[in-house]
Amino acid sequence: MDAIEVAVIGTGWCGGIRAETLARHPFCKALHVAESRPERLAEVKALVKPKTATTDWHDIANNDKISAVYISATPETTHYPMTKACLLAGKHVFLEKPIAMTLEEADELIALARSKKLKFTIGYSQRFNPKFAYVRKAIREGSIGTPVSALVSRHISRALGTKITGRTKLSPAAMESTHDLDFVLWCLEPAKPVRVYSQNNYGAIKAMSGTETPDLQWINVTMDNGVSFVVGGGWSLPPNYPNFSTTMIEMIGTEGAVFVDDSHKDVIVRSMKDGMQLPMSSMPGEKVEHVWAGPMAAETEHFLNAVVRDEPVMVTPEHARMVMELYIAADLSAETNLPVTLPLARPQLARVA
Repeated sequence: MDAIEVAVIGTGWCGGIRAETLARHPFCKALHVAESRPERLAEVKALVKPKTATTDWHDIANNDKISAVYISATPETTHYPMTKACLLAGKHVFLEKPIAMTLEEADELIALARSKKLKFTIGYSQRFNPKFAYVRKAIREGSIGTPVSALVSRHISRALGTKITGRTKLSPAAMESTHDLDFVLWCLEPAKPVRVYSQNNYGAIKAMSGTETPDLQWINVTMDNGVSFVVGGGWSLPPNYPNFSTTMIEMIGTEGAVFVDDSHKDVIVRSMKDGMQLPMSSMPGEKVEHVWAGPMAAETEHFLNAVVRDEPVMVTPEHARMVMELYIAADLSAETNLPVTLPLARPQLARVA
């Protein structure tokens, strides 16, 4: 197995974690980075000492020596053109969610990767969270019997919510609950979603932004095997704890249940100056001395290993497309206050796009 040259496009929060992880990996022969902000590019250059550093992502796509690219750029509208250019150039691609802005774009990227026999995956990092992986293990080994229902509730701070909603019009379902939709579908596969009902709830974000942006979105999904689950995602927690994320999971089966507390309340700091603080969060993770608190570093390494060792990727683009269709259906349901049947009809796709 030979080490390869790898690139990261977009070195903000997520891309910065990926760049630092790759710079230390033995399978990465050389690292290249692209970042549109010159000041951030200078920081990353000093931190990871890449072989090349550029403000123009086209330099990455046009570099024949680069075998794999991690696309962590924002806004999300950049995902499709960047991914298409890199796949056309024969590069394996890791893409942060979402896979695209429309299902037609997603289908084109999937077909392109397949035709060129390239590895293409989407960044659903919660699959690399040990607590989440344990839930799937409990189902696969039969310790809780046959799944009956599931509930996942995820909330992040409004500082993050404001940042996300400020760069895109995508909903909580598309940008927050997408991780949990992926997770539950992963746990329940090969079952497929057939019916969706969703509702938005408005509050602080709408008041702050003056836009019709919900604080929270609840999604009720029915699968083709009769199992149903509920996913709720919000981004309006008070800003007391920067980057704080909290997730609760209930997976109920015929012979038992798994309950997961991923609220990050296990490390508490109290000080005279700041009072009580919950300093750690894995949304999406931060560096703690020599280790990463969240699953993103492990996810980054997984894709590099998959490319070099020619192993399957954890998240197939086809699965990511199914998640995308599900959250599009949830947005349609929230808008119309009616349940939506999957797969989506062509008029519905055109209306969303």
